[in-house]
Amino acid sequence: MKKLLLLLFSVLMIFTAACSKDSADTSAKKTKDGKTVIRVVAKDDAPSNPASVKYYDELAKALKKDENVNVEFKLVEVPQGTYAEKLNLLLSSGDIPDLIYFQGGDQQMAQQNLLEDLTPYIEKSKYIKDIIQPHNKERLKNYPYLLWIKPLDQKTPVIRKDWFDKMASSKDLMANPTPDNYYKFLKELVSNPPGGAKKPAYALTAAGDMAEIDAIFKMAFGINQTWLKNDGKYEYYKVSNQQKELLAYYQKLYKEGLLDHQYLTKQWDTKEKAFYDGEAGVITGTNGKVIDLYNSKMTEVNGEQAQLVVLPAAKGEFQGYGATDITKESRGYAISSQSKNKDVVFKVLDYLASPKGQMLDRLGYAGEEYNVVDNKIELTDKYYSEWYARYWEPTNYQPETPLKTPLLSEPATKSQQEVQQYFTKDNSFIIPEKFITNWDAMENLYKEYSTDIITGKRPVSDFDKFVQEWKKAGGDDVTKYANENIK
Repeated sequence: MKKLLLLLFSVLMIFTAACSKDSADTSAKKTKDGKTVIRVVAKDDAPSNPASVKYYDELAKALKKDENVNVEFKLVEVPQGTYAEKLNLLLSSGDIPDLIYFQGGDQQMAQQNLLEDLTPYIEKSKYIKDIIQPHNKERLKNYPYLLWIKPLDQKTPVIRKDWFDKMASSKDLMANPTPDNYYKFLKELVSNPPGGAKKPAYALTAAGDMAEIDAIFKMAFGINQTWLKNDGKYEYYKVSNQQKELLAYYQKLYKEGLLDHQYLTKQWDTKEKAFYDGEAGVITGTNGKVIDLYNSKMTEVNGEQAQLVVLPAAKGEFQGYGATDITKESRGYAISSQSKNKDVVFKVLDYLASPKGQMLDRLGYAGEEYNVVDNKIELTDKYYSEWYARYWEPTNYQPETPLKTPLLSEPATKSQQEVQQYFTKDNSFIIPEKFITNWDAMENLYKEYSTDIITGKRPVSDFDKFVQEWKKAGGDDVTKYANENIK
């Protein structure tokens, strides 16, 4: 029986490897009419999604017309679930598409030399080298495998204007957004609801953890970088007294019903639905286009009077929506080092940075997302409520045909301005491979303790126990490394 099972297992492994090889080898194939087949895997694009198929069909036509690049895109389906995890399973099986969108999990692939160094391609590019922004350049120096030309990605808090205008605490919050004034504002949202007796049920919600809420409060509590100077030495912010005070503040919000008690189980879609339905008063979203989409959906559901107001970052020892990590892009597109079409794939990425490529990626389709009226581009409601750039969004983009209507709504523009105003560089670094296993365990330890403290399962004083456990789990070694290497 054991021999039979071993034989069956061996056959299965050979079959799996063969299937994976067949999948991977499609990157080298061409269609009957000579088109280079480019396999693409991306979070929101799938062969079962008609909008995705249409976009890549239109992109292929534009590439042929404008650059004489003859390609056919094949979208790769990723199973439902956490994208980073499902993508990792796909890639680990040996099925590695030519062009890969990562939202986490890329370092493991880079360490196996499965991702292409993009530096020489960018240096020789026609268009990309001219639209890369300063923070992109810094990140590419440190980690040249991911490309993500977007504005700064900090999140900003928003509330609907009709509620904001009815609140007595709004004026004080805008004039002096201290944590105390924020507390009074959030308290009024729940205790004297501007939306009626039952709305909102809670002031703040988030999707799964407190990272989104940190964007509002972290810097006010003195956490302006990942590694804080304490008595002349660097200390990881999650084991600092500043973090302890922040968790105590969150515990207070949770205890008084200002923070959604279901935030841990919320996903991005249920978080947003709670906002549109009036169950939550304030959520955060990535500045710019995401705030634009929030604004369009909110006014669609609740009327023009419900357009969004961007709230300020809390003000304390520092103020801002968080320091900008320049170690690497946290998400972005990579080219497989195993692809036999690397030059062609980069030509696609470069074309998307060109004026004509940007017309498609940023503005959508003529007659749908925009119309040309009197030689000016007039964006439609569909553009504001549905369209998003799958690839690049340089902040200084101006189409060759002038815009009659702005690319972003007033709240979205305001959110970008706020983030740019408070821009600061972080001092974080890529954790060396020798620490990775311990580091993951240490981060999970923080999640466990911080969640229990916020929800009241543990007293705030247990934070000191966490610090000791964190140090024993490898924190002392990483802290020593930080002090030796942060300049």
